[in-house]
Amino acid sequence: MKKYLLSFALAFVSLTAFAQTDYEKVMTEKVAKIETAKTAEEFQALANDFHRIAGKDENNWLPFYYAALANIQKGRVLMQQGKTQDLDFIAGQAEKYIGAASHVAPTDNAEIHLLSKMAYSLKMMVNPQQRYMTDGAKAAEELKKAEKLDPNNPRIALIKAEDIYFMPEQYGGSKVKGMEMFKDALNKFKSYTSKTALDPNWGKSEAEYFVSQAK
Repeated sequence: MKKYLLSFALAFVSLTAFAQTDYEKVMTEKVAKIETAKTAEEFQALANDFHRIAGKDENNWLPFYYAALANIQKGRVLMQQGKTQDLDFIAGQAEKYIGAASHVAPTDNAEIHLLSKMAYSLKMMVNPQQRYMTDGAKAAEELKKAEKLDPNNPRIALIKAEDIYFMPEQYGGSKVKGMEMFKDALNKFKSYTSKTALDPNWGKSEAEYFVSQAK
């Protein structure tokens, strides 16, 4: 009987290890595509993939986080194309995943607050003049929370650089200052280490792109 129990235990451990390895393989593949995706359709496909993964792993904050990020990146692509009519809906979808990620994350999380900032910024861009004091203020508050939790986070530095670089000068924006901030963000990427291989690690290529434009 002991032999049967031992065999069962070993088989269970092997199956668990295999499932974990398979999960990490799929997650690693999908996470890598966050950096290479370019179109709204590609980001939507990723959001769908992470949604399915989250449904099988509801106690892990990362699939929810990446589902939110994919939605936000989809919205940012559409915003760059001047298609702002769907940004409220897309930001709302992202906020659902942000809420889920926040609920299961082990601690108050700078990465999640940064995503929340980005979602509010998307909403603001539907009508910047009208929403600057509402969604814009909420975005700024979430950014402060993120920076307080993780002041050396390069993604926080990257988003701050974007804000200054693209903001009109009459509201405090500056291409010159923004470029210096992109350089600072890139330096932070070079020294920052994520907690695990699946933890957020996006943004470096964007910082490199902007820094390259200054040469």
